[in-house]
Amino acid sequence: MTSLRQRMVEDMQIRNLAVGTQQVYVRQVSLFARHFHKSPELLGPEQIRSYQIHLTNEKKLDTNTIIVAMSALRFLYKITLKRNWSLDEAIPAPKKPRKLPVILSPEEVLHFLNCVASRKHRAILTTCCLRSFLRFLFTTDGITRNLSTAVVGPTLYAFEC
Repeated sequence: MTSLRQRMVEDMQIRNLAVGTQQVYVRQVSLFARHFHKSPELLGPEQIRSYQIHLTNEKKLDTNTIIVAMSALRFLYKITLKRNWSLDEAIPAPKKPRKLPVILSPEEVLHFLNCVASRKHRAILTTCCLRSFLRFLFTTDGITRNLSTAVVGPTLYAFEC
């Protein structure tokens, strides 16, 4: 084990990072060093940028994987090597893509609820659907609505069994 790797592992142990996190960070730093065939001590922000582009464009890795790799490099350079770089500029983290939730149509909700045989379980699911629906109503506009308007509204009838 190299002295740099040993020091990084000790730094992670001192900060009580999980064993899994330690293993992943060491692996990511090792892959980074292998990519350039040099010690990370000899590499700088330009190589980090180049490596991030490599992970994104050539290896086509998932955003979360790239975030982990960049977190490992941030730890190495900030904590272990004590580099005084502006880390947001030197090692930028990619933005996670936002995924829209799957929203069932009123017909799909009714079909789902009608498939439940037990009245008790259907009542529980109906309550959950109603709660989710009301939460959706109150958070989509950005304004507070009168509860009676939300409960009496025409879209609520889709949740009745």
